[in-house]
Amino acid sequence: MIAFQVDDMTCGHCVSTITRALKEADSAAEVRIDLPTHRVEITPATASAEALAAAIADAGYTPVPLQAA
Repeated sequence: MIAFQVDDMTCGHCVSTITRALKEADSAAEVRIDLPTHRVEITPATASAEALAAAIADAGYTPVPLQAA
């Protein structure tokens, strides 16, 4: 599991945009987003952490990597 803190994700539209960007980077990825804590968790099928971070950034957001628990 790869996790990012995305503090500039503030609404449901942001969630949709980030989910869509991540699915474009890795269509088989499992994406979980907790809007109140601004946490994005991805279980990728093929994409690297760097590619997933780039997808979030390209969508206009600022992903900060988190250590997996």
